Amino acid sequence: MFGAGNEGRPGGRRARLRRAAALAVVGAVLTGAAACGGDENGDGDKGGREAGADGKAPASSPAAEPGGSGDSGGPGGTGALSQRDLTALAFTDGEKIGKYTAGEFTLGAPLGEDYTADPATCQPLVSLAKGATAFDPASEVHRNVDVAEEMLGTTVAVQLRSYNGDGAAGVMKALAKAGKECAGGFVENRAVAKGQYLKVEPVKAPDHGDEAQAFRFTILDVKGSLKLYEYLTVVRSGTTTLSFRADITDTKDIGKVPDEVITAQWKKFEAGSKG
Repeated sequence: MFGAGNEGRPGGRRARLRRAAALAVVGAVLTGAAACGGDENGDGDKGGREAGADGKAPASSPAAEPGGSGDSGGPGGTGALSQRDLTALAFTDGEKIGKYTAGEFTLGAPLGEDYTADPATCQPLVSLAKGATAFDPASEVHRNVDVAEEMLGTTVAVQLRSYNGDGAAGVMKALAKAGKECAGGFVENRAVAKGQYLKVEPVKAPDHGDEAQAFRFTILDVKGSLKLYEYLTVVRSGTTTLSFRADITDTKDIGKVPDEVITAQWKKFEAGSKG
């Protein structure tokens, strides 16, 4: 979703309104869908690798309560991380990542179940929330990352989700399928608007985890006159996925999810998983 990164953070709604007002000055009302990627150099060594799940397995168990037990399945494990353990591996509220600052979504997780795709096979490109695939996360943590001083700067929704069994691998397989079958575009449906994706392109994915995929999206604004660009990168490590959705309140193409955000979150996750 265009501007989703600011929705749930303290002051985020106000910042989002300021951005919309700034764009209105130049007569552009920019509304987007949900997605992200990198540059146009192909899907990288890992982007094309699909996990060995059939995408039809039963959904995982409901999310664990904070502090719940759950299997301690780090990279290479077979059990989902508990809510407490997954939270410990995520950015903390106020954590600095170069010029960026991480924060919590106070109004609920972005890109939830009310964001759907038409056709439905494209759903993983819109959201990996519960119901997006045959595999539901057992625990999940969501963080907003942006530059607080920049009215029209890049925002990144960083979302960690852990699954039971082969759920994470199944999600990556569904994502890869969506990337191929929805390359020519699709429609994102929301409660008050629709977003038209014109193109889905695989791009170079980072060399992290067991596999990774990245996409660049070209999206048409609601007036049908402006093209917007968003990016999605998803990394899988064992039973957990790390998702990064980047956008900007502008027609500028930001080129990719900021490397420093992906790298910092991956290093924190990897170090905590080994500890």
